[in-house]
Amino acid sequence: MDISKGLPAIQGGLHIWITENQKMVPVPEGAYGNFFEEHCYVILHVPQSPKATQGASSDLHYWVGKQAGAEAQGTAAAFQQCLQEELGAQTVLHCEAQAHESDCFCSYFRSGIIYRKGGLASDLKHVETNFFNIQRLLHIKGRKHVSATEVELSWNSFNKGDIFLLDLGKMMIQWNGPKTSISEKARGLALTYSLRDRERGGRAQIGVVDDEAKAPDLMQIMEAVLGRRVGSLRAATPSKDINQLQKASVRLYHVYEKGKDLVVVELATPPLTQDLLQEEDVYILDQGGFKIYVWQGRMSSLQERKAAFSRAVGFIQAKGYPTYTNVEVLNDGAESAAFKQLFRTWYKLIHVKLDVSKLHTQPELAAQLRMVDDGSGKVEVWCMEDLHRQPVDSKHHGQLCAGNCYLVLYTYQRLGRVQYILYLWQGHQATADEIKALNSNAEELDVTYGGALVQEHVTMGSEPPHFLAIFQGQLVIFQERAGHHGKGQSASTTRLFHVQGTDGQNTKTMEVPARASSLNSNDIFLLVTAGICYLWFGKGCNGDQREMARVVVTVISKKNEETVLEGQEPPHFWEALGGRAPYPSKKRLPEEVPRFQPRLFECSRQMGCLVLAEVVFFSQEDLDEYDIMLLDTWQEIFLWLGEAASEWKEAVAWGQEYLKTHPAGRSPATPIVLVKQGHEPPTFTGWFFTWDPYKWTSHLSHKEVVEGSPAATSTISEITAEVNNFRLSRWPGNGRAGAVALQALKGSQDSSENELMRGPKSGGTRTSSSVSSTSATINRGLRREQLMHQAAEDLPEGVDPARREFYLSDSDFQDIFGKSKEEFYSMATWRQQQEKKQLGFF
Repeated sequence: MDISKGLPAIQGGLHIWITENQKMVPVPEGAYGNFFEEHCYVILHVPQSPKATQGASSDLHYWVGKQAGAEAQGTAAAFQQCLQEELGAQTVLHCEAQAHESDCFCSYFRSGIIYRKGGLASDLKHVETNFFNIQRLLHIKGRKHVSATEVELSWNSFNKGDIFLLDLGKMMIQWNGPKTSISEKARGLALTYSLRDRERGGRAQIGVVDDEAKAPDLMQIMEAVLGRRVGSLRAATPSKDINQLQKASVRLYHVYEKGKDLVVVELATPPLTQDLLQEEDVYILDQGGFKIYVWQGRMSSLQERKAAFSRAVGFIQAKGYPTYTNVEVLNDGAESAAFKQLFRTWYKLIHVKLDVSKLHTQPELAAQLRMVDDGSGKVEVWCMEDLHRQPVDSKHHGQLCAGNCYLVLYTYQRLGRVQYILYLWQGHQATADEIKALNSNAEELDVTYGGALVQEHVTMGSEPPHFLAIFQGQLVIFQERAGHHGKGQSASTTRLFHVQGTDGQNTKTMEVPARASSLNSNDIFLLVTAGICYLWFGKGCNGDQREMARVVVTVISKKNEETVLEGQEPPHFWEALGGRAPYPSKKRLPEEVPRFQPRLFECSRQMGCLVLAEVVFFSQEDLDEYDIMLLDTWQEIFLWLGEAASEWKEAVAWGQEYLKTHPAGRSPATPIVLVKQGHEPPTFTGWFFTWDPYKWTSHLSHKEVVEGSPAATSTISEITAEVNNFRLSRWPGNGRAGAVALQALKGSQDSSENELMRGPKSGGTRTSSSVSSTSATINRGLRREQLMHQAAEDLPEGVDPARREFYLSDSDFQDIFGKSKEEFYSMATWRQQQEKKQLGFF
């Protein structure tokens, strides 16, 4: 198949093609997110830069509508195969079915996906439709990934748990089910606004029914179209989202040919390691039956690679999985982040040496090194005693005991603001009551500081680098409980301490069993015995370690100090340890960290189980005030709490459940960090391509958006009057509106035509009949002085006060806003409002 005409120049970003008469044609950008169920689509996402997308591989999706015929499917499949050959091996292939798309696919369409009935006319480029002369009902579902499906125009389509949009052309009514959450309402409204801006050029009025009793005018319109509702609404439909426990079930299969037969042999279950994948073979990884991965080694045959999808389909049939099961095909070296994280080990990178001078100017470096600064800020420490926090004297800061819990508050400045990190340190021997007291005392402190504390849960032995840095290398962990002075007390005559770390600032010292087998040639140990403290230097330790050890020894013991080099120990040294014994003596390899891309998930609890929806290619725009988001950087788990999130007290438990159910067998001691909206540290923001620290100051809540939406009074009045004029005293018994009422509504709608699925278009200034008296003037564009800095009552007749910028000519709009109308209306609503305020159009 010749695809060169469809590929003028593949650049970074999203590209979509649709089947039409046994060929594939490009979809106009304004129509992205709309999918007709009788067609198939091919979607290509090319990263604009490795940093922007956290990965260099392209993603190629083959999407099948539920009513698509064999001809359309064959055309799209052939096009995808040709496109794949054109793009090369650095491409991840996906097979998507309508309403069962992968998180990666859904992440492209932030406002949501719209499923449209039927198909297009024969020539996509010239199909036009009257977007104001329309009547349809959309069923809106989903949390982070929202979709809207066109359903029967009837009350029978409604239920209590979802959102429905009655689209009447110039009037759009969003009806929120009584069981819908505030976050679902907000995302539904975002989709409604997106539809209005893309299909109506921003000219339709939006009404929201949150409580039917409080919206009689809107309900009157709905009943005119849908008929008077008879009986009660259906109950909410239970969600079928896959929970984390299901995703934890992973099995790896080896696929190969034996003669004419295809053999599939189970190879391994978790924990999986990368070395199981051999470059000359092909493997199938089954994740709980909800997703199938096909991995192709770089030395596998071309015939095997071409058969990848068919093998996946055969595997799905053999297992009895649904036909819509998502399939992802990956080539050796171009694996997705989701695939890599199913393995305990993957490629590793050598740890970068800390350069604290760059932390303030490079948040991405702060994130990678897990350091907000050099640790020179203010430190306060409390020890949990009798379930209450007791302050620890500064001379005992850094002296922690395994049987206790501590709160460590770190205060520093960044971007001219005072910021805080509260570490919740939990000893291995702490009781459940003490851990509970630690959390409740942290909440009390957070309230005291106005909710501004970033809370990091730290388990003994898994302290992050910054926690070590704030004690300047003098962190000592004792095994016994602390007394009131914070220092560990012991009746033992012999104690052994391990000085860990490769440089002075990130050093910590932990008490270990006092026996010879605890030693290690790469490190330094302090042996405290009767009358003396031996400072033992292993052969592999460096100068930084030795210098810091001489400081630490004064914290641990005031006894006479004696330096001992490995291999030159006096007899009393070994006697104190119970005699000689073998210990590790191999040279330590350079420190390495796992090479995993960060992943962002929306968290929710459904039917008692944790459900995560991944946002691929994420940005700050994906953080909503109603969200609890989980950012997994592998070495830390961040829980971002939106200011309006209702379940934030469960966040830490969700992080722990995520680690516990992770297929790669993650350490439960992985630090969990609570981050609140507006108080994000650079260790969090550095994982995002760009970050606007002032975004939250201008953010509008769902309530403010609804209350501040364009006043629909005039449109409601018009439609209501037209309905009332017909004096509809009788309603059809089947719950649907009579033909007269429908015709009345239809006749009130504008008859102007727009090209199919076109966004706000340059020069698209045709208006509805409600402002026909000024239509000629508006079509030419109003003068800027008529619109800027004007009170609503002083605007020209027919101008919507909330969208006054729309009535500018294209040239004036470009001159004032520095962008086209299409570019402006594709921006987030909050950013539109912000620019309008600055320029006098709000």
